[in-house]
Amino acid sequence: MSRTLPDTTRGPRSTPALALLAVAGVLLFALFAALGAWQIERRAWKLALIERVEARVHATPVDVPEPARWPRINAADDEYRHVRLAGVFLHERETLVQASTTLGPGHWVLTPLRTVQGPVVLVNRGFVPAERRERATRSGNEPAGEVHLTGLLRISEPGGGFLRRNDPAADRWFSRDVQAIAAARGLADAAPFFVDEDAPPPQPAGAEPRWPVGGLTVIAFHNNHLVYALTWFCLALGVLLAAWLVARTDRTARKARDAAAD
Repeated sequence: MSRTLPDTTRGPRSTPALALLAVAGVLLFALFAALGAWQIERRAWKLALIERVEARVHATPVDVPEPARWPRINAADDEYRHVRLAGVFLHERETLVQASTTLGPGHWVLTPLRTVQGPVVLVNRGFVPAERRERATRSGNEPAGEVHLTGLLRISEPGGGFLRRNDPAADRWFSRDVQAIAAARGLADAAPFFVDEDAPPPQPAGAEPRWPVGGLTVIAFHNNHLVYALTWFCLALGVLLAAWLVARTDRTARKARDAAAD
């Protein structure tokens, strides 16, 4: 006994269904194309930012901003600006902030500098490993009296590090939160930024490192905007391809229906 298998050939879509698919396709194409264009704009902005930062880093140092300018300090206009300042280090009020560097894990040594103008600026003097966290192990590198230094202006890092909040009461620091550190150290007139001190002159070959080691600032900007743009544009092209396939299959179905009707 034989059975007749059902005809699984799909017929053409109705006009309302085609209209709905067309509207959805147009909206998706416009969305993906707009997102791709936005990423191209973001890439241009990021490249301009990188160029500005590189120019700041390698520029001749300028005076550190005066208190009148502090309310206007911001990352876009001031971060990584090469500055110079002079004053006296308050070594007894230093703060150790957890760090991970090319030299391994350890701490940043943030030391207040009482500037010759009067206010205090926190200076990141550099990195020390865990075995050098005690001041007594590196007292030979604590400048006394007035010092003159240069470095990169950095913006405060409030709150803490990734999944770890600063704990001022326990003196545990995971980010360079200038306001919180200044409050914990009783520095009422501290600047709202800190300065990464430049690297000292190179030591003779084979000499023991002088802790802390400065000049380890990492300047890196994630710039994946071109990849993101290509992804969105590929999705937009995918919508066009899908629309072409729908139109092709529907046209084929209509021709088959018309042929069967003849």
